[in-house]
Amino acid sequence: MKLPRNFFSTVMTLAAVAILLAALPSAVRDTLETGRIYLFSQQFLDELPQRFSGPGRFRFILQPLIAVVLGWRGGLADVRAGRPPYLYGLLMSGEHRRELMRTGLTAVRNLIAMGIVLDALAQLLIYGQVHPGAALVIGPVLICLPYAVARALTNRISRMIHRPPMEH
Repeated sequence: MKLPRNFFSTVMTLAAVAILLAALPSAVRDTLETGRIYLFSQQFLDELPQRFSGPGRFRFILQPLIAVVLGWRGGLADVRAGRPPYLYGLLMSGEHRRELMRTGLTAVRNLIAMGIVLDALAQLLIYGQVHPGAALVIGPVLICLPYAVARALTNRISRMIHRPPMEH
């Protein structure tokens, strides 16, 4: 039996949503009991360094690296399609914005879902609980920023290298 092409994407996205929904009641209870939101608390800032040394630290290398590779592929595709550099197009090019957003989200959807799942698992291993807000922020930041920068730089560099010579 052959699985549909986007089966993995769907499963990964559903896993991320399920984890966030399962963690939500304890996060709400924590907020009501402490009067603070974990993501905006001193505790979050104090615990942040533990994420780099504990279980799951390899993802701080792997996820951005994969995002850079996907950004490189996206930047080359943008050049071939005649689209502007990614970040510039998102911010300044109304005619290309929707297409750039769609291709960007399609490329990093699995990585974002994996980032959320991995951050939630790391939190569970390190802290014994999952803070859904932190998983929603930490995981995607590890992916979206390197992806967007790599895609934009690849487009710019490719255009500079393949620019036709100026006529005199």
